[in-house]
Amino acid sequence: MHTSRATLIGLFSVFLWGTLALLTRLTDGLIPPLQLVAMTFGLAYLLMQIRWFCLGHTGVVYLRLSWQAWLVGVGGLFGYHLCYFYALNHAPAAQASLLAYLWPVLIVLLSALLPAEKLLKRHLLGVTLAALGGWLLLSDPDQGLQPAYAAGYAAALACAFIWSGYSVLSRRLKSVPTDAVGWYCLATALLALGCHWLLEPTVWPASARSWFGIVALGIGPVGIAFFTWDYGVKHGHIQLLGIASYAAPLISTVLLIIAGEAHMSDALISACALIIPGSLIAAGVLNVRMRTDKTGVSVSSGDIE
Repeated sequence: MHTSRATLIGLFSVFLWGTLALLTRLTDGLIPPLQLVAMTFGLAYLLMQIRWFCLGHTGVVYLRLSWQAWLVGVGGLFGYHLCYFYALNHAPAAQASLLAYLWPVLIVLLSALLPAEKLLKRHLLGVTLAALGGWLLLSDPDQGLQPAYAAGYAAALACAFIWSGYSVLSRRLKSVPTDAVGWYCLATALLALGCHWLLEPTVWPASARSWFGIVALGIGPVGIAFFTWDYGVKHGHIQLLGIASYAAPLISTVLLIIAGEAHMSDALISACALIIPGSLIAAGVLNVRMRTDKTGVSVSSGDIE
């Protein structure tokens, strides 16, 4: 029961992350990425401070962490969001989001390397399908790969590796309480602020729309979502969470299309049709059995081991 509850809590993060691309676009793409990271994570930290205040303490007890926990926590949060905001400002939003959302497949693959787990053929088949989906997305003649967006594409792919690594390593650090994520958020905000002062000009939001996007990011997909995700991957079904996370790019793409920030295309549909089954096969939810006979190889329902 505890595992199922933790999984449900983790699934709430998936819904919130489905709003991430649209809310980031609401900032009008004018806020430098490091400044945006500092602002949103500062809000996330304040959100956790409110929780601690309501519980009658300041959260100082959660500062007593190992260096490994600090490295994984701050490296994962700062690294992922720096790359994600950069990608959305340097590549089409729908493509950047779908490339970044290769991390669920990577979570399945990496979690298979945890103790008592192993890499199976279905993992390789699943990741192959997902990679094919990404290729179809980038080869779309209307939204195809363009040299001008190369940096954005690279940043989006970096997101996938950073977040999958963070999630799986968090499982190894399950003794670290979820409240410690509040301090990760503060450290990430301060680190981003320092880098911002050194590398970027400061650009304040010029409209209510931009301010709304920033505050909503700090409360939802950059705030609550991290706390619920941490609890979910540490105490729930991590592979199931990886699978379900592919609902997020679908939510993201639908919201972007509704808001007029992206348009429907055959490549987007084909990419989703390959990436989602690929993740399900990799996690063992959609099972297939490879059978060879005199006429060749056929595929039917069953297990791939």
